[in-house]
Amino acid sequence: MKFSLFISDLHLRATGRKTIRLFRDFIQNTAPHAEALYILGDLFEYWAGDDDLETVFHRQITDDLWQLSKSNTRLFLMHGNRDFLMSQGLAEACEATFLPDPFLLDLYGRPTLLTHGDTLCTDDLAYQDFRSQVRQASWQAQFLAQPLAVRKKQIAAIRVESQSAKKSKSTSIMDVNLQAVHKLLEKHQYPQIIHGHTHRQGHHLHHFNDHSCDRWVLGDWDSRANALRCSTEGVDWQSLSN
Repeated sequence: MKFSLFISDLHLRATGRKTIRLFRDFIQNTAPHAEALYILGDLFEYWAGDDDLETVFHRQITDDLWQLSKSNTRLFLMHGNRDFLMSQGLAEACEATFLPDPFLLDLYGRPTLLTHGDTLCTDDLAYQDFRSQVRQASWQAQFLAQPLAVRKKQIAAIRVESQSAKKSKSTSIMDVNLQAVHKLLEKHQYPQIIHGHTHRQGHHLHHFNDHSCDRWVLGDWDSRANALRCSTEGVDWQSLSN
């Protein structure tokens, strides 16, 4: 039976040995059985630019993904809030296809909307302002024009500032805004939706405008390795070793 897998928020980093081990096991032993793997953002803890591809850690990850693509599992990537600077060099290194955010597809006969999920957290005004700035082509061009080492230092400083800011934010602010979810679903004719970002793995059913829409939230891998499995028989969580 054909099926597809969905994951997000792995936040892979060279020092995260447990997550790397889980990811490599997943890529080598679970994902090759799927006809497609969708990684919906934050594959990496951060991405400073495609000129960082040749580090031993990044090469290991891209080689694993390349091997998966060669096994006839189609690989799709979406930018997250941590790795929005991933570009065509990375895609070519692992033979992946980038998807726009959001992206609507026919998933075994069921309209399904894919998104990283950060655009739905509209109550976090400071983050939305930051996101609007760094997604501009002019900002990215200026940032990427700097030496790689300088970029990495700036990213580290941003991460420290972000972690500090989170301590003063309520958990509700960092979750999705239901009005934003309903607006997005209405715009796309009420599909089911799959997203990550919030790290709150779960399944939600939205009843509005005489429609019922499923929303599947992918969890992060720092808490527990998880994947969503979709087939003609339905949607459910794929059991993974931890």
